[in-house]
Amino acid sequence: MSALGGRPVLVLPEGTRRLVGRDAQRMNIIAARVIAEAVRTTLGPRGMDKMLVDSLGDVVITNDGKTILDEMEVEHPAAKMMVEVAKTQDEEVGDGTTTAVVIAGELLHKAEDLLDQAIHPTVIAAGYRIAADKAQEILDGIAEKVGFGDDELLKNIAITSITGKKAEGARDKLADLAVKSVKQIADKTDGKYVVDIDYIGIEKKQGGSTDESQLISGLVIDKERAHPGMPKRVKNAKIALLDCALEVKKTETDAEIRVTRPEQLRAFLEEEESMLRKMADKVVATGANVVFCQKGIDDIAQHYLAKANIYAARRLKKSDMDKLVRATGGKVITSIEDLAASDLGAAGLVEERKIADEKMTFVEGCRDPRAIGILIRGGTEHVVDEVERGVHDGICVVAAAIEDGKVVAGGGAPEIELAKQMREYAETVGGREALAINAFADAVEIVPRTLAENAGLDSIDMLVDLRARHEKPDGKNIGLNVYEGKVMDMLKMGVIEPLRTKTQAIKSASEAAVMILRIDDVIAAAKKEFRPPAGPPGEGEEGGEE
Repeated sequence: MSALGGRPVLVLPEGTRRLVGRDAQRMNIIAARVIAEAVRTTLGPRGMDKMLVDSLGDVVITNDGKTILDEMEVEHPAAKMMVEVAKTQDEEVGDGTTTAVVIAGELLHKAEDLLDQAIHPTVIAAGYRIAADKAQEILDGIAEKVGFGDDELLKNIAITSITGKKAEGARDKLADLAVKSVKQIADKTDGKYVVDIDYIGIEKKQGGSTDESQLISGLVIDKERAHPGMPKRVKNAKIALLDCALEVKKTETDAEIRVTRPEQLRAFLEEEESMLRKMADKVVATGANVVFCQKGIDDIAQHYLAKANIYAARRLKKSDMDKLVRATGGKVITSIEDLAASDLGAAGLVEERKIADEKMTFVEGCRDPRAIGILIRGGTEHVVDEVERGVHDGICVVAAAIEDGKVVAGGGAPEIELAKQMREYAETVGGREALAINAFADAVEIVPRTLAENAGLDSIDMLVDLRARHEKPDGKNIGLNVYEGKVMDMLKMGVIEPLRTKTQAIKSASEAAVMILRIDDVIAAAKKEFRPPAGPPGEGEEGGEE
């Protein structure tokens, strides 16, 4: 609003809030840092958990960064950018979400100090960009190679990811499941491995203990057989995969059929039954003894399939059908007329089992399944959910390590080495950008500092020890053993992470920090209030005539 000739001129609508310059930057930095601080205490094997209660009263207990930020109802736009950092990290790597958010928050904290020294935001942003590019180069230089056959190394990667989560008690067993499942579905193209983790079907059921979680050399499908007269167990299964309903088709045009005599109705019903019998006969003729159908199966068709001793399950998810194709080697058929014996898949056993009051179908003994199932068990619903998140993270990091073939030590070792080399690099750059590069180097040290704080150790002492050891020629893998409160070689301890976890965290964090820093004007429109519909005239009015 500006004054002109004594009269105010409204430029923006009433109720609009506007923050300009330093106020806008400070407010955005505070909002982003609040998010980083919220998840910071969950970092590392000694990190704490968060209990999140939504508006319906549903409870989630977790220390997974992305889950925490998803469950929080974040309003501030700068805070939403931090949630995006976690989301991107989860989509690209599957682990390291907390690391990415904490680094982004610390980059903004260090930038605030530079802003107080009257350094322009664009200079800081330029320095951060240079530092982020250099960081990728440094991390690549300190990475170690890992091969498809290095089972022990891959298992350690999964254990590192699972440690600190609810699944930690059975981490050896779960890490083993993660490595075996990823290796089973990995496809080799042009000498490189590609892993699509969507082909690992994870089903979770409460009851039992986490140790009872198991890998299925096939799939677990959350469906029961369609008819009680069908066999519960089929050995040497020949499986038909159908994407068509075993039901009588409805006419596509609106038609009216007038039935005037009982014979006509009987003929009508008999024809319908005959059509359904032909469908069942078609399935029997191919030699199939198991049917998985993506759509419905009519009651009469179920009866005929049960008489032919065929196991059938209906209304499967498309994702389950895709996994069944890769696991059994069958083909999905969209018309029952086209079904042939050559389209059938094979499995050693198809069986309905009761798990925790629910019936599920197990497809086991597939010869070379290119899709695989994991059944996760746990004492309570919250435990099962958190174990599933841990296993998912383990699968993701093993997949990233196999695809990239490169790993780095954990325990804050790469961050300390990165900070050390970044400070040396800053001296060669010069100018004001060097201040931003130094700030970047200080910011990445937030990871080992937080690991120490969360373990109840003195973070200053630990950082001094780590920096001193990294000055030595063989110090690049020296990190923090939070259990003993000592600095040790993380590679020898088996604390290993895929290179992609670190590179993506640095990339996402620096891009988010730069974007927030470059904002110097926040114009927020007034929130529209929901007005309830008005009642009948005169209702609720006071002083009216009776």
